[in-house]
Amino acid sequence: MSPFAIQLINGCLISDIEQEDQNSFQALQQLGAIEEVDGLWKLKSIYRVGRLYIGKDGKGYVEAEFKEQRDLLIEPDDLRGAKHGDVVVAKRVIARRGRASGKVQLVIEKAHLFTIAYTHRDESNNFLILDIRTGLPTHAVMEGMDLKAFKLGMVLKVDIDTDKVLEVMGTLDDPMVDEKISLALYEREDEFPPACVTDALEVEVEVTKAEHSDRVDLTHLDFCTIDPVTAKDFDDAIYFDMEEYTLYVAIADVSHYVPFFTHIDKEAKKRGFTTYLPHKSFPMLPRELSENICSLKPKVDRLAFVSKIALDRTTLKPIKEEFFEAIIHSKHRFNYDNIDAILENGTEGVTDTVAQILTWLLPLQKITVKLRNERLKHGFDFRSEETKLTIDASHLLVSTEIETGTPSHSLIEECMLLANQAAAKRFTGEGDSIFRIHEPPQLAKMEALLTELAAIGLYVEEYEDAPSLIRAIQKEAAKMNLSSEVDAMVIKALRRASYSAQNVGHFGLGFSHYSHFTSPIRRYADLILHRLIKTQLRDQPEEASYLLRNIEPLCARVSELERDATKAEWDFRDRKFARWAATHLGETFEAEIVEVEESAKAVLLGEIKGVTVHLKGDNVMLFDRVRVRINEVNIPQAIIMVEFVEKLSKDAMELA
Repeated sequence: MSPFAIQLINGCLISDIEQEDQNSFQALQQLGAIEEVDGLWKLKSIYRVGRLYIGKDGKGYVEAEFKEQRDLLIEPDDLRGAKHGDVVVAKRVIARRGRASGKVQLVIEKAHLFTIAYTHRDESNNFLILDIRTGLPTHAVMEGMDLKAFKLGMVLKVDIDTDKVLEVMGTLDDPMVDEKISLALYEREDEFPPACVTDALEVEVEVTKAEHSDRVDLTHLDFCTIDPVTAKDFDDAIYFDMEEYTLYVAIADVSHYVPFFTHIDKEAKKRGFTTYLPHKSFPMLPRELSENICSLKPKVDRLAFVSKIALDRTTLKPIKEEFFEAIIHSKHRFNYDNIDAILENGTEGVTDTVAQILTWLLPLQKITVKLRNERLKHGFDFRSEETKLTIDASHLLVSTEIETGTPSHSLIEECMLLANQAAAKRFTGEGDSIFRIHEPPQLAKMEALLTELAAIGLYVEEYEDAPSLIRAIQKEAAKMNLSSEVDAMVIKALRRASYSAQNVGHFGLGFSHYSHFTSPIRRYADLILHRLIKTQLRDQPEEASYLLRNIEPLCARVSELERDATKAEWDFRDRKFARWAATHLGETFEAEIVEVEESAKAVLLGEIKGVTVHLKGDNVMLFDRVRVRINEVNIPQAIIMVEFVEKLSKDAMELA
C-alpha cells in the first residue's frame, strides 16, 4: 500500500501530505471523495483506495485492505486509463450479481512513470520497440527523429503516458549501459540535486569538542571499527568495558547533521537506502556527509549516538540499556580479514594501539560466540551465501567469490543485534515506533515446501510448530549434505522481513523486539528511529507526535524502497551474468537443479559462481547434478537459457 493511500485511510493533516501527493489530494477534494473528520482528512466510506491488478481478460481488481472486504471489480470500460500496478481511488457502485464493483476515479500513484525500451528487428525484419521488462512491443516517439535511424539495441527511457523519449541511455552492446538500466528500472538515483550538494558542503568538516559541551565525552575510550576492506562509510564503532562488563555501540549521529524538512532529508527519504553495485555505491546521503563528517573514521573526533548495554556476567542478558549523544575518537580501523587473521594466528607483530584494543576485543569475541549460541536456541541460522562480483573497467564480469560469515562478521553482528533490540524495547509496539518485523510463516507455504522436499527423500513427520518444523528440516538436510540448498528453499517459503509501526517480533531472529538502529548512513528507517529516541531523551512530544502521525505510511514507504534497492542490485548482477554467458554460447557446464517447474532453474557449477539458468524441466529432479549447454542468452532481459545434456551419476561427480 502506498504511503498516501495509508494517509487517506487513517486520516491526515494537510501539512503532513508529501509534495508529490498534493495534486492528488486537491483532485480528491474536488471530486468530493474525502472529508474532514475531527481535524483529519480521510476517504469517504463509499470510496476505496488500493493497488489495481488487471487480468488477461482486461478486468481490473482493486485489492481489499481489510478481511471483511472483497476485491473491488473494475470493468475494462471503468478503468479510465489506469494501468496494472497503479494505486487508485475507486468509487463503489451497485454490485453486479453480488460482486463488489467500482469505477476508477483517480490514479494517485503510478506503477511506473516511464518505460525502459530498446530498438529491435525481429526474424521477419520488422522494426519494433520492446519493453525491456517484458520483452513485449511498446511505443516510443522522438520529436524530429525517426527511431529506425538509430542503431539497433538503442536503450530509451520513454514517458509512460505520452510515449515521448525522455532520454537515450546508450546501446545494449555497451556493458556500461547495464548500470543505467538497473538503476532506472527501480528508480534508484545517482547524482544528488544541486541544493543537496550545496547544503552538504556547508556542514562542518571537523568536530570541535567545545561546540558540543552538552555531549558525553567518550574520546578517551578505545573505540574501533570493523568493516569490509572496501568500506568508505563507517556507521558503527564498538568498545567493551571489561570491568563494568558494558558494551558501547556508537552509531554515526546522522540526525544531528540532517534535520527535518531539509533538502538532504527529503532526498534521503526519497531514496530510503544506499544501493550497492559491485563497482560503486549509490548513497542515500551525499558523499560529503556519508564518507566524511558522519563517518566514524579513525583518529578523528566524531559525533555519535550511543547505545550503552550492561551485561550480566553469568547469563550475558542485558541488565541496563541506555542511549545518549556523545563524542568518540575511534582509535583504529580494522577490516574483517584483519580480525579473522588475529583470531586464527594470534597477536604477534601488532602495534601498541591494536594490542590495547585487543585486551577487550578478544574477550568480547568469546562473549559474542556465547550470545550467538544462545540466540540460535530461539532463532535460526540460515546458510545463505552471497556472491560477490568483480567487474573490470569495461564493466565486464571478471570473477566471482562466495562470501560467507566469519568470526569477525559474527562479532560485529551480535553487538549490532544487542543495540537494535535495546532500541526497540524502548517502545510499546503499538504504533509508537518503526520496528523491523518478520512474521511467522504461513502454514500452507511450509506444507508446500514439505511436499517439494519429499520428492528428494527428505521427510519430516513430527513437529509442533513452525520453528520446530524448520529445525527438523535443517537437521535432515544436514544429513543429506544439502544444508545451503535447503536453507535457500526455506527462506523462500518464509515471509519477507519489513518495517512496521506495530511490533509483532522477528521470527527469523527469534526476538520479541527488534528494530534497525545501527545504520543511519545507509537506511532511512534507522534515521527515523534515532529521531524518535531523541524525542524521548529531550522530552519533545510535538516532534514525536509529527513522526508518529505519519509512521505507518513511512513504514510502507521504506519497506517498498528496500525491495527496489535489492531488486536493482539483483538486476545488475543478472545482467553481468548474461553478458558473461553470451561469450560462452555452445559451451557445456555442470549445474545443480534448484527449482523444478515447467521451466526448471539450475545454478552453474564452475569458476563463475551464482549464475542461474533456465531449462525445460521434463527429465530432472530437485538438486540433480546435470550437464547443460548454454544455447541462448537474452541480454535485454538478462535471461540465460540452456539445454539439458545429461544427468551426472554420483560416480561422475566424485571423479570430477
